[in-house]
Amino acid sequence: MIPVLTVSLLSITAVIIFTRIDYSRSVLLLTLCVVPVVTYSEFKLRQHLQTGRYAVVPFGFYHELLHINPSKFYALEEPSLTAPDTIGIIVDSNEQLSAEWQQFIASELSKDTPVMDSVAAYESISGKSPLHHYGELAGHELLPSQAYLTAKRLLESSLILLSSPITLPFIFIVAIAVKFESKGPAFFIQRRVGKGGREFNMYKIRSMYVNTVACSAESTTEENDPRITPIGRIIRKFRVDELPQFLNVIRGDMALIGPRAEASSSAEELQNEIPLFHYRHIVRPGITGWAQVTQGYASGVEGTREKLAHDFYYVKNLSIWLDLDIVFKTIKTMLTGFGAR
Repeated sequence: MIPVLTVSLLSITAVIIFTRIDYSRSVLLLTLCVVPVVTYSEFKLRQHLQTGRYAVVPFGFYHELLHINPSKFYALEEPSLTAPDTIGIIVDSNEQLSAEWQQFIASELSKDTPVMDSVAAYESISGKSPLHHYGELAGHELLPSQAYLTAKRLLESSLILLSSPITLPFIFIVAIAVKFESKGPAFFIQRRVGKGGREFNMYKIRSMYVNTVACSAESTTEENDPRITPIGRIIRKFRVDELPQFLNVIRGDMALIGPRAEASSSAEELQNEIPLFHYRHIVRPGITGWAQVTQGYASGVEGTREKLAHDFYYVKNLSIWLDLDIVFKTIKTMLTGFGAR
């Protein structure tokens, strides 16, 4: 919805300006603000008022859809629609169906019944990708556009350089406060795993007491963790401790947006536990990302598996629109402290 709406509004604005049609700037600006709000409100209203269920063809990937919303999806027992409230069919497009089921789907398509792919439906609802289903996929299906990645890197580096007159003094002030609060260095350096599995030094403002920082690389951070200093608790809540990672972005180790960089000490263990873990290294790790703003903090193998599912979704759907969505969600996260530990 976002790209279609943006292109439409920009096209209309361009036509008005270049054809020199008389217009009111205030009315045009008001329109650009009101139309997205009205469109989104209509979308949410239609979503809320929508009735009916989706019939799921019981082959391949389908169990997760039934679990995620049992009231909205039901499994077909035979190749025919029996429920009168059926509004669409969901099928695993990678599954080899029998001739009987193929004829059924072709027949429903001829009646203008919507037919959707089961993985795409699951991803659009949950915002994550099914990990176990990717063993059958070719690698190129997960490779994002290299042209976009290059443009993204140039844009992010430019934004950091332009904002440096503001961010550098702020980092310096916070670092001094941390230095005066407790003994130890103002900055914390940790080995992380980046693109292609390459290790790099990641920089943060220290938020823990110095005698516990070493073990924080090996253990997860708990809520109300006593190792965190008073100032550290504030800067972690609003993600201020991650500002020095701008240097990692300039150096090419990281991106502003991407999967979170995992500590080297735990990456090897997680890769042994989760075979597809290395797939998150297809792109540069980010300071913020889809998993961070939708799932929040994750610990342990199961938590990391859930985070990886969100990372897969990001890599597969990487685009300027998804990155913009993450930017807005990141601002909300910083204001609310969602997922902070």
